[in-house]
Amino acid sequence: LAAPIYMQWGSNLKGQGLTVNYNPVGSGAGVTDLQTATVDFAGSDPALKPTDKKGMKGPVLQFPVAFGAITVSYNLPGIKSGLKLDGPTLANIFLGKITKWNDSAIKALNPGMNLPSSSITVIHRSDSSGTTDGFTKFLTAVSPTWASSVGHGKVVKWPTGTGAAKNAGVAAAVKQTAGSIGYVEQAYALENGFTYAAVKNSSGSYVLPSIANTSAAANGIKIPADLGISTINSPSPAAYPIVSQTFLDAYKDPCKSGGASSATASGLKRFLTYAFGAGQSTLGAGSDQLPYAPLPSTLKEKDNAQLGAMVCNGSPIS
Repeated sequence: LAAPIYMQWGSNLKGQGLTVNYNPVGSGAGVTDLQTATVDFAGSDPALKPTDKKGMKGPVLQFPVAFGAITVSYNLPGIKSGLKLDGPTLANIFLGKITKWNDSAIKALNPGMNLPSSSITVIHRSDSSGTTDGFTKFLTAVSPTWASSVGHGKVVKWPTGTGAAKNAGVAAAVKQTAGSIGYVEQAYALENGFTYAAVKNSSGSYVLPSIANTSAAANGIKIPADLGISTINSPSPAAYPIVSQTFLDAYKDPCKSGGASSATASGLKRFLTYAFGAGQSTLGAGSDQLPYAPLPSTLKEKDNAQLGAMVCNGSPIS
């Protein structure tokens, strides 16, 4: 989800003498690479599971970084953004049970809209992906059928559709295929000029994935001690319901656990300090900002408190 953020931050920091290399391989591969200590940090949309932590070489800290809407983007000539979809209908599309755009279930949610009779082409991720985890977590929450037959995870057994790698791959497939529907991180949807659905939230409102509605998803959520939050299907009445948080994961002692040099540990801490400080001002709805919702002050404070606990071989990182 957060590849555009880390690319931009890396570019900003390069001008300040710090080189950050980030490869957007997907959340699953990122966590695996941190477990083998082949990277200094990992980006992951879902919070770390106990099994993820068990596979690490030492204690790991996870830092919420930002929030991004997972849009339900469609390529439907003549239909603008704002097609209304609720969870069960969306689940039935991705289950392959609803196969035409003018299906009675879609028509019932969009009275008066002239929906075409064309077939729906479902596009989904083929790689291990935090975006998939967020999207399927939402479908699991709103559709008992989906929950019992598919469930959620970074990889699931899709009942129908065509797979494409990474957000960019799904975006390209949706762009090239009339009648298609896919789940695409908001930055990619905006970059490609996609039309996207207004999705029914937990309060019964149909909400578009604006930055304000993405920010609202952080309201009213539980914050566990390890900061492993989830903003999917938020209880906030103003929230867009398919909002994923994204995390930076790093070893509490990157030198001892990850084999980093003191210089690398110092650079890592500098990058994380920027991420929860000045970097947050690069996120938002402004024309010169990346289209992600920044952290509320409560989470920023918790991130920085955790950051203060990072050490190199047991000593504070300078």
